[in-house]
Amino acid sequence: MISTLLLAMTLANPKTYLQPIAVELEKAWPSNRTVNIVCHGHSVPAGYAQTPKVDTFSAYPHLLHVRLKEQFQKAVINVIVTAIGGENSVQGAKRFDADVLSLRPDVVTIDYALNDRGVPLDQTRKAWTEMVDKAKAKGIKVILLTPSPDLTANILDPNDPLSQHAEQVRAIANEEGVGLADTYARFKELVQSGKKLEPYMAQSNHPNRAGHDEIVSVLLPWFLEPKP
Repeated sequence: MISTLLLAMTLANPKTYLQPIAVELEKAWPSNRTVNIVCHGHSVPAGYAQTPKVDTFSAYPHLLHVRLKEQFQKAVINVIVTAIGGENSVQGAKRFDADVLSLRPDVVTIDYALNDRGVPLDQTRKAWTEMVDKAKAKGIKVILLTPSPDLTANILDPNDPLSQHAEQVRAIANEEGVGLADTYARFKELVQSGKKLEPYMAQSNHPNRAGHDEIVSVLLPWFLEPKP
């Protein structure tokens, strides 16, 4: 298991990793351009709440868009969701070229670990790494998300399958030198502080608005900390 200290030393630096994007977001017309952020993954970024309800405007891609526009009022920002409910990373990797790279994103977020529990770790590692490598080859910045909670999992047990997939995502971000929004660690902190997960969930495996706000809390700093 990779220690938290090692991750902190080798992950992409939040203060510099998205600095080129921050520069673009600060530009005003006529020098600005559209900045594309693609959120790739499963039902959580797709906005599924209590299935089959899809609550798009309470999901973290939309909330991220709102928060970015509050900060960068001169920017033209597209936040594009390519997520599909029920999909895992192996399936997502197969359509990465056609559905993600074709959009010419500046930043891609990848969020599949919740659904990856039905696939062996070595297969999901290969899929995540393939997507990251393809994006990096085109100069696209990548932020990986560890999973949001599932009430059927034990978030405090490092041997729980969801915890194992979270750790693998951290390892991939570390090895690839890309961004990491550690959603799982954030919810684990809430539990360790004595809070229950239920108020953050629309159903056992989908966050509600409060849950998505917590995801944004670990994702947004990657965009706000860099200084042009």
